[in-house]
Amino acid sequence: MTHPTYDYSGKVAFITGAGSGMGAAAAQRFAQSGASVLLADISAERVQSVAEELSSSGGAALGVRCDVADEAQVAAAVQTAIREYGRLDYAFNAAGIQIPRSDIVEDDARQFDRINGINLRGIWAAMKHEVAVMRTQDTGGAIVNCSSIGGLVGDPGLAAYDATKCGILGLTRSVALDYAPRGVRVNAICPGTIDTPMVRNMVEAGDIDLDECRSELPMRRIGTADEIASVVLWLCSDGASFVTGISLPVDGGFTSQ
Repeated sequence: MTHPTYDYSGKVAFITGAGSGMGAAAAQRFAQSGASVLLADISAERVQSVAEELSSSGGAALGVRCDVADEAQVAAAVQTAIREYGRLDYAFNAAGIQIPRSDIVEDDARQFDRINGINLRGIWAAMKHEVAVMRTQDTGGAIVNCSSIGGLVGDPGLAAYDATKCGILGLTRSVALDYAPRGVRVNAICPGTIDTPMVRNMVEAGDIDLDECRSELPMRRIGTADEIASVVLWLCSDGASFVTGISLPVDGGFTSQ
């Protein structure tokens, strides 16, 4: 696949959930485009491995452990990017989890709090500290939040998950309006079924049937993490300079049916 090329030399990107999947793919593409990248993930081992791979290929990359459910850790990770690279131009808030399907009657409040803390409060915390830096810069910045098609359409048995993904869209629109006059653009992407470690784990657990997924998609295939990264890089680029506050499906046509 041939990708559009971007020159992000002298720019800095901060990415959560960067130890695997969509976050790691976006980190790789930012590094290949010349940006310095601060990678954050709850798994120190995974994020260090990705950062070392990018560095060995000539990129400027640093990995830090960060649990996005803990605002103090998020704040520290953002400050590490500033300390190491001096600024913050782009952010991709990709950290998130899925939980097994269940009837809401059987849901556990602790499980709800856990997924809300990571998927929704984690993005709130990330934006809070990213914007605090970007609003002080003459060049502003661009933030992309990772929601899901679960933020656009309902999915049986995933009430708690869908609630977090809908919440991300509300956060995105509100902050986009607050900071549009100050040069900070905020958008959300809504991926469909993407080939990531999380999806593979769900397939192994029997929570997803890939053949069924493919049959429901107009493109008759699932997406790749690299395809998500392409959308993230475009939304951060000057090519999207008049785009803010949107919720963009990246789903092979699923939500158009």
